[in-house]
Amino acid sequence: MLTESEARDAIIVALDCDRDRAMELADTLSGKAKWVKIGMTLFYLEGPSIVREMHERGLNVFLDLKVFDIPFQVRGAVESASLTGADILSIHGLGSSAMVAAAREGAEAAAEKTGRDRTRLVAISVLTSMDQDTLGEIGITCPLSEEVSRLASLAVGAGSDGIVCSPKEAADMRALLGPDALIVTPGVRPAGAAVGDQKRVATPAAAIAAGASKLVIGRPITQAQNPAAAFKAIVQEIAAD
Repeated sequence: MLTESEARDAIIVALDCDRDRAMELADTLSGKAKWVKIGMTLFYLEGPSIVREMHERGLNVFLDLKVFDIPFQVRGAVESASLTGADILSIHGLGSSAMVAAAREGAEAAAEKTGRDRTRLVAISVLTSMDQDTLGEIGITCPLSEEVSRLASLAVGAGSDGIVCSPKEAADMRALLGPDALIVTPGVRPAGAAVGDQKRVATPAAAIAAGASKLVIGRPITQAQNPAAAFKAIVQEIAAD
C-alpha cells in the first residue's frame, strides 16, 4: 500500500487541452498533484515555455512527444526536448536499439550542458488504443503481450529508463524489467469512468498493484466538475487499497 504522498507522486495528470485550460488546471492542482503530462498537441502549439510554466507551479513534467526518427535526428530532438527541463520524455520503442541509444546520448548531452538531472526516457511499446486486430493491420502478428515484452527488452537494454504500456501488461513488465524500471501506464480509469478510445484499461489501484510506477490519468480529473476533488479521490483510492 502507498502512502498519500507516494500516491500523489504516482499520478500524472494529462493536460490534453489548450493553454488557458492547462494553466487553469495547473493552478488548481498546484500543491496537490506532483506531475502533469504535456502531450504533442499542447507542446507543438506553445513550445518549451509550457514546461517552464509548469515547473514554476511546482509541477514535474512528463513530456509525451513519442519521439521516433532516424538515430541522428532523435539524438538532437531528445537533447532539445531535455533542455526544456522535461523530467520524463517518451520515445518510440519501434525505432530500434540504435535509435534508443541515440536518445540516451541526447538526454545525457543536455544534462551535461545544464548541470541538471538527466531527463528520464520511457519507450512506447504498444499504444493503449491498439489491440490484436490493429496490430495485425500493421503487419505484427505475434500476440500483443509478446510484442510489448520484445520492445521493452530492446528499449531498456539500449538505455531507456523504462517503458509506456497499458496496465494490462504492467505485471509482466515489472517481472521482466525489475524493480528499478520506470513503468508508465496510460489507460487508467477510476471505476465507473468512461473508457473513451483506449482499449486496454484498468483502475488506478489495480495498475499500481500490477507494478506500475506512474499512472497517466486525464479526463476523469480534468473534465471533473471539481478536478482537485477528483484527484484527491484517486489518491485516496490508491493509498487505501
